[in-house]
Amino acid sequence: MLELVKFRKSYGSVPVLKTDYLKLPPGIFWIKGQNGSGKSTLLRALAGILSFDGRIILNDQMDLKKQPVGYKQRVNFAEAEPLFPEFLTGMEMVNLFSSAKKAPINQHEYFVEHMSMNDYIHEPLGSYSSGMLKKLSIVLAFLGKPEIILLDEPLVTLDEKSLAILCAWIEEKHRKEGISFLLSSHQPVEVKGLNTIREVLVADQTIKVKA
Repeated sequence: MLELVKFRKSYGSVPVLKTDYLKLPPGIFWIKGQNGSGKSTLLRALAGILSFDGRIILNDQMDLKKQPVGYKQRVNFAEAEPLFPEFLTGMEMVNLFSSAKKAPINQHEYFVEHMSMNDYIHEPLGSYSSGMLKKLSIVLAFLGKPEIILLDEPLVTLDEKSLAILCAWIEEKHRKEGISFLLSSHQPVEVKGLNTIREVLVADQTIKVKA
């Protein structure tokens, strides 16, 4: 469960997002809104990347501002357009994230193999295409023992096979492990095999769960 209490996000003097109280129960959520409405800003704030006013609380007990390390080990995030150091290899990024997220030994092997990344996982990231970078960012988001995974535009730049695999992962992880997901997408995610999804609407600076 994720709670936002007196949440406000502004850029300088320009308000972007606000809600006095928002409660997201466990589940799979599609964040919807027009371009520039603040979908990515919301996810980046929830991930602890952007500063904000107010509180973000995980499971009634873990406050992002008060317990940032514990919170970030439980909330994983994949950027819409991931940027990684070009001189590192994909496997070096996997090892870094596995260590930071306290992932089980060799956990990454399943995800790397199923995303068909073994042929290039040891190559420098500067040689990766946008699709390859996207797959790496998604694999990193599944590492560790997250309670919530935030995916910003996860359907963009992925081929159809990888899309099907990602949707199967989301459904399986939610059903078997109780992991919650928040996805932003300009594409209709309900036609991608995610059948148990709820909507979060972002408009006019306001965040609300669709009834």
